[in-house]
Amino acid sequence: MRWGLVLLLAGAVFINYVDRGAVPTAAHLMQDELSLTASQLGLLFSAFFWSYALLQIPAGYLAERLGALPVLAAGLVVWASATVLVGLAHSFAVLFALRLLLGVGESVSFPCVSKLLAAEIPLASLGRANGVIAFGYLFGPAVGTYFGGQILISHGWRAMFFVFGALSLLWLVPWTGVRSRSPMAARDIRSSPAFVALLRQRSLWGASLAHFSANYTYYFILTWLPLYLVKQRGFSTESMAAITGSAYLVNAFSALIGGWVLDRAGKRSGRTSAVYKSLAATSHFGSVLCMLCMAAASPAAALAAIFAYQVLCGASSPCTFAASQILAGPRACGRWVGIQNAVANTSGALMALATGFLIPDTGHFAGAFVLAATVSLMGCVAWLWIIPKVAPISWPEAPSSVSLVQRAA
Repeated sequence: MRWGLVLLLAGAVFINYVDRGAVPTAAHLMQDELSLTASQLGLLFSAFFWSYALLQIPAGYLAERLGALPVLAAGLVVWASATVLVGLAHSFAVLFALRLLLGVGESVSFPCVSKLLAAEIPLASLGRANGVIAFGYLFGPAVGTYFGGQILISHGWRAMFFVFGALSLLWLVPWTGVRSRSPMAARDIRSSPAFVALLRQRSLWGASLAHFSANYTYYFILTWLPLYLVKQRGFSTESMAAITGSAYLVNAFSALIGGWVLDRAGKRSGRTSAVYKSLAATSHFGSVLCMLCMAAASPAAALAAIFAYQVLCGASSPCTFAASQILAGPRACGRWVGIQNAVANTSGALMALATGFLIPDTGHFAGAFVLAATVSLMGCVAWLWIIPKVAPISWPEAPSSVSLVQRAA
């Protein structure tokens, strides 16, 4: 059941990233048909992140209060429906509203996934489990961009949204079987530490800043890479789909390797915290160099930097949530990841808006890449100096119902 659950969770986040990446993949065709400006595209891209980030904390609470299994299923129904409806949209206002709705549905994903992993997977295997999950959400853009590009070429952008949204709902079939026979992720909010106790943790804010930094560069590439390749580098739609799909595939397989390295190196050295910090900080510093290279280097060097970034990003991706699951433990992980993801995903909204306004009419992305490099540097600071140690936090015991009755008496 444990690894079957991990595979289904990886399937859910795979679908999550296929659906959220559909608009960026089709952006250049939608822009031409609906006469959208670069600023309007930036607003569309950011709309998803505002609702997604805003609802992370409530989603973490619901995962612990109602159970992660039904909450995740309900969220998928909402985001799949929003994806289908984009195919019927004919105005910027409708597209904007549907991007907000997509963020509402997808907001439950990572709090629910982390809650389930923290409760069911041993600490020594969290690296590999999160590597599989990371493979799912990093493989999603690879599949979505490549096959979405094929649908764009043959049937247009509206058909892509119909297909992606309808296929997403098929995940509910095996998930219903898991829910019917699994006691996992019980409603245990009463045994969880107080919300204020979470907010007092320095590690929570260090993890949130590191996640913010990683998300900014990742979402920047995920959201704007197709447009960058077509508008600035002059690639065709078919070539763009092949390049981005291949890059995302490298990213996904790097996550599998990164998760294995975390568990293996941590076990052999006995220094789990040092392994996590070193891998994550190296990824952030390498990303700085890659962003600068994509901004100013020759086309060949820029392409090499795109793939180098995907290797670094993928290898360090399991750190992001595995470290939080270790720190918070099963009692607090749903709300911890809700807070962390809320902070982290404001980066997506800020990135989309900033990039939309930084790109001039000429379509050059140099300023946007330099800003992404600066934000990536913040991740090094968070991992090396703000997070004290990647180790389980000793939460105070929650008062039992008996002791509460005695106090009342």
